Amino acid sequence: MGTPHNEAAGGEFAKTVLMPGDPLRAKFIAETFLENPRLVNNVRGIQGWTGTYHGVPVSTMASGMGIPSIGIYSHELFHFYGVETIIRVGTTGALSEKLKLRDVVLAQGACTDSNFAHHFGLPGAFAPIADFTLLETAVAVARERGLNPPVGNILSSDVFYYKTGSGLEWAPMGVLAIDMETAGLYATAAEAGKRALTVCTVTDNLVTKEALPPAERQNSLSRMMEIALETAVRMAER
Repeated sequence: MGTPHNEAAGGEFAKTVLMPGDPLRAKFIAETFLENPRLVNNVRGIQGWTGTYHGVPVSTMASGMGIPSIGIYSHELFHFYGVETIIRVGTTGALSEKLKLRDVVLAQGACTDSNFAHHFGLPGAFAPIADFTLLETAVAVARERGLNPPVGNILSSDVFYYKTGSGLEWAPMGVLAIDMETAGLYATAAEAGKRALTVCTVTDNLVTKEALPPAERQNSLSRMMEIALETAVRMAER
């Protein structure tokens, strides 16, 4: 088997993959939540693990940062490894003071300043959206845990260090938060006929300037991870 970016053998990835950006977060998910996790990919240090959660096979693999990176890894998982569902479990910067650090946000859609979807050859602007069944399942799981997560548009930007603007220009249009991957994931899933969803945690607020330190970004995002894992279990039961 194998691809230019993945050394796993065929069948070593589960049908559902949780995809954080950080390889160390993928390792944290595997070692903290999965039963009998095993490392199936470590090309370029982009770790991929497979185990079970409540008896259901689940994998977790890093995407790296940005739309081009998640576009590569999600394409290979969908097209070469038979993966049916990718749930991005990532960090996000809030574009509203109403969102607090550690809030969980579900991305119903993803605006973007990227030209990534241009390569699909469409005669207009593609609107990247989550799979609805995944989204409604994740919302139900979160509410059962006493959470009422904001659901709506986020912005997937190609830029982290802005020379002009800041991303806050999107807030008046109701955009909740900003990341660098979701639009690419949703577009890739749509082209492949697969399912995708982003469940993200607020680690920065662009309005209040609050931010979590790096160690907490890696290891203290358990609510988001548990929502994604339980969503994976319920989807397997459908």
